[in-house]
Amino acid sequence: MTEARPILWAPTPERAEATRMADFIRWLKAERGLSFADYNALWRWSVGDLPGFWSALVDYAGLDIQGHSAVLGRREMPGAEWFPGARCSLAAQVLAHAATDPDAPALIGLSETFGRRELSWRALAAEVAAKAGGLRALGVGQGDRVVAILPNTLDSMVAFLAVTSLGAIWSQAAPDMGPTAVLDRFRQIEPKVLIAQDSYRLSGKPIDRRAQIEGIAAGLPTLTARLMVPGLNGLAPGWSDWGALAGEPAAPVPVPFDHPLWIVYSSGTTGNPKPIVHGHGGILVECAKSALHMDLHPGDRYCWLTSSGWIMWNTQFFALMNGAAVVLFDVAPGYPDLMALWRAAADERLTHLGAGAAFYQSCLKAGIEPKTLDLSSLRHLGSTGSPLSPEGYDWIYSAVKSDLWLAPLSGGTDLCGAFVGGNPMLPVRAGEMQCRFLGNAVRAFDEAGNEVFDQVGELVCTEPLPAMPLYFWNDPGNRRYLDSYFDTYPGVWRHGDWIEITEDGGAVIYGRSDATINRHGLRLGSSEIYRVVEGLDEIADSLVIDCEYLGRDSFMPLFVVPAPGVALDKALMDLIRARIRAEVSPRFVPDVIEAVPEVPRTLSGKKLEVPVKKLFLGGDPARVVNRDSMANPDSFDWFIAWHGARGA
Repeated sequence: MTEARPILWAPTPERAEATRMADFIRWLKAERGLSFADYNALWRWSVGDLPGFWSALVDYAGLDIQGHSAVLGRREMPGAEWFPGARCSLAAQVLAHAATDPDAPALIGLSETFGRRELSWRALAAEVAAKAGGLRALGVGQGDRVVAILPNTLDSMVAFLAVTSLGAIWSQAAPDMGPTAVLDRFRQIEPKVLIAQDSYRLSGKPIDRRAQIEGIAAGLPTLTARLMVPGLNGLAPGWSDWGALAGEPAAPVPVPFDHPLWIVYSSGTTGNPKPIVHGHGGILVECAKSALHMDLHPGDRYCWLTSSGWIMWNTQFFALMNGAAVVLFDVAPGYPDLMALWRAAADERLTHLGAGAAFYQSCLKAGIEPKTLDLSSLRHLGSTGSPLSPEGYDWIYSAVKSDLWLAPLSGGTDLCGAFVGGNPMLPVRAGEMQCRFLGNAVRAFDEAGNEVFDQVGELVCTEPLPAMPLYFWNDPGNRRYLDSYFDTYPGVWRHGDWIEITEDGGAVIYGRSDATINRHGLRLGSSEIYRVVEGLDEIADSLVIDCEYLGRDSFMPLFVVPAPGVALDKALMDLIRARIRAEVSPRFVPDVIEAVPEVPRTLSGKKLEVPVKKLFLGGDPARVVNRDSMANPDSFDWFIAWHGARGA
């Protein structure tokens, strides 16, 4: 058994008992006669008695799910039948707060384009009903697809609720996504209506997207209506004004539990993006579970730094459905400096703040100290997108706030939720996520399919979840769906991450299993290299690739972005090699170290290890990566040139 990682924070008994998780445990004892010795016992029950757990969660949260004869019909993965015969509406559940707290804020928008705007629950419900009526007058009905190219603003949240309240299906792309990437997504689902914002400000600069949006609209022949949110320009010809859209107010329509809610997409770094369909009911119960693992209470103020094209945009409805006000941060994270988001947290009295791990790493490298601000309201800090290093944990507790519940989580677009993450009743250990989520039968498997503890294995889920995809859109025979998750362990979901699960139930993610470093038979997740290399003050970012060639030795290059004013000289390379040799293993000392201008990343901030690896293994540069899905597409040119110069 490995040595336990140090505890950085633990809730007081009073704080632990005031959480939603503790309230649920008390409810289970009072209403179901169930008692548990600890969280791990609760988790084991939740994955061993799926009907018992999910029915209890629905009753505890007061979800309006009616008409089902059972909680779980067919149990197999894929294809499990949840709440067969039930009807529900995510929009109706969200807007129910307008009746209980009508004048409290529901949405607060902080935007470079529009400034600060606020909607109360009463105003949100009225706006959604009017927009739904307007969409219905345009012929939008159950099953129709409505797509949007909108930033993380009030308009995007209102549009989603209006669309889905009619039983129509929502899909969205971020405004900075390239036209090819947008069309690769939207063409697959044949949308009826497009809602787009013509322009916006980013880092203080005006960004005009009219030409790109016109091109996208022209490439979608199934459109019958085009609605525009004017940003910095007036209404363009051929478009109707979203702001003026209204009709006879339309109340949310209950739909079957497994009726499609939205279509989201895989990262799309290679090939055609996978259009992933989630259902109303699955996301609704996932929203209810999030209250326990994120400790969401009515009246809380929640903000996650996200673009509208990342799945974390969708998860903002987890907070909204639980009665928290959602603060939408439509501002470049480093504008005018890296303290901007932290100032917003203080000004808006946020209780919950989340961001990608890369943002916290940037703050650490910049040496900022948010603790100089009034963060007295902030009690929860979330992190996802990539593993948060132990140094990142240390920075948060030293530079942000010492009495703070830090709860990194890991899940994905695939299930719009987390497999592992936080529990407000448990201590926080350095570099470790606190627990496996309730109802999620998460395990670490070795290559033979055996469960392992305290060692790295494949992240798998051995029981179905309501929020798993219903299917992929236009996927005959579920071929792509099966190939994506069930091709390794029959009947078991393989997520594609390396995970270590401790004997105590904690978890550590080590990166994507398809980007594994395998040196002389010893495997390692790339995050272990990044932790050591990026822990040096001289290094701002890094990327490591392990290329296993047929008939010759493998090749492991390390690419680093030196900190401003730092040169990658022999002394620095020697230091990097020495650190890796001492803190990881001599086996993982790279074959070469090269300085690069920047590391290529997806729009959600993930490093593009696999496309670079495919390039180095001989892949076509035009096919190994979809540049329109990249945050910095020009960065890939350096790797193409470097690979070509090597003559590999």
